[in-house]
Amino acid sequence: MPIDWNDLEKDMDKAAEDGAEKTDEKLASKISSITRLTDEEIVELFPEPSDVKKLFELMKIVKSGEDRNNKINKIVDNSEKFAGIVVTLLGKLT
Repeated sequence: MPIDWNDLEKDMDKAAEDGAEKTDEKLASKISSITRLTDEEIVELFPEPSDVKKLFELMKIVKSGEDRNNKINKIVDNSEKFAGIVVTLLGKLT
């Protein structure tokens, strides 16, 4: 089933407006619904809502229909923003 990134982004933005504690739970739930991570793992790995938003942005690039080189270029263009997310994810995998 293809992911509607625009609808998902709208849901994430709305969740971010609902308040800190609820935001953390809603953002984690949105991310966990499209990954193999649980809500609890998302909150543990990315306790700050801003980090969850960065994770979402990175996932949106990776899962886009663009070719591999365009994806790489977008990630490189945002490498400083995504660096912490990448380190956290790779730490989880190793």
